[in-house]
Amino acid sequence: MKRELLYGKEVYEIIGAAIEVHKELGPGFLESVYEETLAIESDIRKIPYKTQVKVPVYYKKKKLKKEFIADYIGYEEIIVELKCIPKLTNVEEAQIINYLKATKKEVGVLINFGSRKTLEWKRYVRTEEYNKNLSVS
Repeated sequence: MKRELLYGKEVYEIIGAAIEVHKELGPGFLESVYEETLAIESDIRKIPYKTQVKVPVYYKKKKLKKEFIADYIGYEEIIVELKCIPKLTNVEEAQIINYLKATKKEVGVLINFGSRKTLEWKRYVRTEEYNKNLSVS
């Protein structure tokens, strides 16, 4: 039985926009430049999104004063964290995983514009049954 990827089409659209930005600009700019140009490309492609979204954090059901700021949320459901570094590491992976936990969203994408050759990206899925487990696809 063939299974559909959760928000597969939507992630595909976001990654397509990011590939276009990377193709046009290449590596070397600040994350804020990629965020702005991804927003422009998302407008062109009619991808609904928000940038710099405050994400509340809770501890034992108590809302903390400290909040995360998500770079981009596409289609109101997909957390996208943008980076501009030579290579993605466990530190960046932990960040997107924490954003998924904090928002209770199921899909996150980590995009790195800093790679010299091609755009680097990873898709993360949080399942309801295994709230603490994430898979990379």
